[in-house]
Amino acid sequence: MRFSQDFLDEIRERVPISDLVGRRVKLRRQGREWVGLSPFNKEKTPSFYVNDQKRFYHCFSSGQHGDIFKFLMDTEGLAFPEAVEKLASDAGLAMPVVDVQEAKREQEKRSLFDVMEAAARYFDNSLRNPVHGDALRYARSRQLSDDTLQEFRFGFSPNRRDGLKSALMSMGIEESALLETGLIIKPEDGRATYDRFRNRLMIPIHDDRGRIVAFGGRSLDPEGKPKYLNSPETKLFHKGNILFNAHRSRQAAYETGEMIVVEGYMDAIALFQAGFQHVVATLGTAFTEIQITRLWRLCQEPILCFDGDRAGKQASYRALERILPLLKAGYSFNIVRLAEGEDPDDLIVRGGAPAMRKELDRAIPLSDLLWQKETELLEVNTPERKAALEARFDELFKGMTDQRVANRYKVSFRSRLNELFWSSERNGRKKSKGAAVPSVAIAPPPGSSTAIEHIILGLGVHYPQLMDAQIDRLSRLRLSSSALDALKDEICRAITGQTDLDERTDITTEIGSGHLELLKQIYGNSIGDDLSIRGNRLRHNFKIIADNPPATYVQACIRNFIDMLELREIEVHLKTELDASMIAFSDEIAERVMYLTNEANRRREEVARHDQDLAEEAKVIRKSRLNPKKATADRL
Repeated sequence: MRFSQDFLDEIRERVPISDLVGRRVKLRRQGREWVGLSPFNKEKTPSFYVNDQKRFYHCFSSGQHGDIFKFLMDTEGLAFPEAVEKLASDAGLAMPVVDVQEAKREQEKRSLFDVMEAAARYFDNSLRNPVHGDALRYARSRQLSDDTLQEFRFGFSPNRRDGLKSALMSMGIEESALLETGLIIKPEDGRATYDRFRNRLMIPIHDDRGRIVAFGGRSLDPEGKPKYLNSPETKLFHKGNILFNAHRSRQAAYETGEMIVVEGYMDAIALFQAGFQHVVATLGTAFTEIQITRLWRLCQEPILCFDGDRAGKQASYRALERILPLLKAGYSFNIVRLAEGEDPDDLIVRGGAPAMRKELDRAIPLSDLLWQKETELLEVNTPERKAALEARFDELFKGMTDQRVANRYKVSFRSRLNELFWSSERNGRKKSKGAAVPSVAIAPPPGSSTAIEHIILGLGVHYPQLMDAQIDRLSRLRLSSSALDALKDEICRAITGQTDLDERTDITTEIGSGHLELLKQIYGNSIGDDLSIRGNRLRHNFKIIADNPPATYVQACIRNFIDMLELREIEVHLKTELDASMIAFSDEIAERVMYLTNEANRRREEVARHDQDLAEEAKVIRKSRLNPKKATADRL
């Protein structure tokens, strides 16, 4: 049985050779290839390599080499037709029906490729004809070099009704073949057929095997509509399956480990000329599953580069919707969105390859684009709006076919949502209270966890009678250094060892001499002196002490400082769990991450609220010292 080359190529596209070989050989990734022990020879050191981009395997120990069909034939003893049938089933393709008509259609298709090649030569000759000098001048005005014009086989379609038609029919090509390839148009009113492309700079479009299947034409008339015109769908050309320049870019993508995807073929050509030969274009169509799969054959994380306008933004979102359900472990996309009003061609002209490289290096992951799309300009200031956003993400993740990837997204986005909701609550609270009130809790550096540790230990010495109520929580804290942890334990022991605690209690005499130097650094340089002049260092770090705050206020500060340190421990634990999830993901880890994320979010909210309340109260305390009557009025 004879199979068409297109049918065999379709199977190769749909069944990655690493997937097939991986059913029999344990493979591990090594650079851009997969490596494992030979299935043909016994060996201890792997010498069997599989390459998805080139679609072959090679065994250095035995010399065996081939594609997916040969691998089945060599490892399962199948005949070629049997291997094709089995792989076609894996690919979800029906076996072709063998009949005379099918063979005839294959022959007709091969003839149509000859027609497209003849058309390309006609367009090429027209561009070089001095009569059409304006076309060549326009091409060069687009900064296209002669080498690029030749590499991409640029041509020109003269502004004649039937120039191409007459030329090709004079060569013996039938009018019906010109209609089948979309090179001419037949009017519905019965008039004579005419050329589809007129007064346009012509660019051939190739399939993966380098055969011309269509043309794109750029109008030379500034008022010409449309500016870009492509061939219609034909027996040769299905634009949802084609990536412009794929046949040239395959090797460059393999060598660089990178693939750039742009919207139009002129952008692709500009990048190619600038040295980015690993570039393809989508011909302005929405992404299809076939295009996404083919891109992943070339590179595991292609870079989508969209124009910096509203249309480019919408194109990136359409691509996202197509890609998201197909994501799988190790395969995704990165996104570049250029500045407003700029496209890759403009960028190359303005800044050359370095400017383009800078933009590519700033590409964001697909997950970041998803977050931007769903949250930009979105208010989440009510429970209903928050629930709606959560439901939206749940629905998107439900549509993913790879459950492991879906779980990763759920964990990551739950953490992001909690951060977003917390920020929204905090901003709403600031708006309701006016300008944010700075915390009075800590002197520079504000928010430092070490500074908080110093303050809480200093408060334990200065106010042992107030710390007593929080001694269990303090004792369970793990501080940032072993020395601070040991001092904390000494302070806790000294407080719990006292039978009667009041504001005159001095616990420094109960603290071991080995900790006194650190205590002096934290609390003050006058330990052992009169209580009224001690704690100078603490007064510097926690300035409100100088205003003699009431005991209830100090107790609230102690609780909030311990809350901050407990929050830090939760965040450390959360990071540990997230790191563990990157190594070995499980439902149990996902549940712990969700719990810790929610708990951290709740604690942050509490700490921020209490900190702001304490700052407001501190203002009243200061006013009380400076103007007792006004402070009393403020309280009332």
